[in-house]
Amino acid sequence: MFHIELTVRDYECDQQGIVNNAVYLNYLQYARHEFGHSVGMDWLELTARGINLVLRRAELDYIRPLRSGDRVKITAQPSRKGLFRLYFKQSILLLPEENPVLEALITAACVMDGKPAAPKDIDAWFGPAR
Repeated sequence: MFHIELTVRDYECDQQGIVNNAVYLNYLQYARHEFGHSVGMDWLELTARGINLVLRRAELDYIRPLRSGDRVKITAQPSRKGLFRLYFKQSILLLPEENPVLEALITAACVMDGKPAAPKDIDAWFGPAR
């Protein structure tokens, strides 16, 4: 399972002193993008070819808040269903104990020029369609 680590920054917190709920989406997206780099995806090259991975649905279960200075591990476990639909099971874990902070299921689609597409590289990145 792919993962990255980061430290919560002051400006990501709201007036209550906790991470704003929208910031979690940024954390999850960052982990997905880093996963892409780890399997050889070149985001600029894909865009130049007219290929985009677009978010279709985000299901987030918030378990506990984060505060400035907290160190977290963000996971991204990709899977594929059908030719065009991609899933990422993701977690945010508070370090060092890896206590759960958030669980997410992200659904994305691969599109080319606005239409569903399955570029030849997708099997190498996400495995064959099930």
